Amino acid sequence: MERICRLLNDALTPYQTTLGNLDADGTVQLTLHDEHGGLILQRKVAVRQLLEQHLLIDLVDGLHRDLQIAEGRLQPCVIAALQHQRQPQGTFA
Repeated sequence: MERICRLLNDALTPYQTTLGNLDADGTVQLTLHDEHGGLILQRKVAVRQLLEQHLLIDLVDGLHRDLQIAEGRLQPCVIAALQHQRQPQGTFA
């Protein structure tokens, strides 16, 4: 887990990542702090997300999005509009 925490720290610089202990349900608490030690984000993640590369990439992408929202650089309504645009538009016969 220490290696994964270092990878997360590198991917999420300047934020500091910490991983909690493994819970009975197979999750760990992932916490992000700013450079002053202030709490920015907390999320429970499945250990599988940390061990499988494609799931880890998805997790980091999601954390980047959540950081943008937390910092006020991205509004949740913008995300919803973008997701709606990507959905295929069906036609009625």
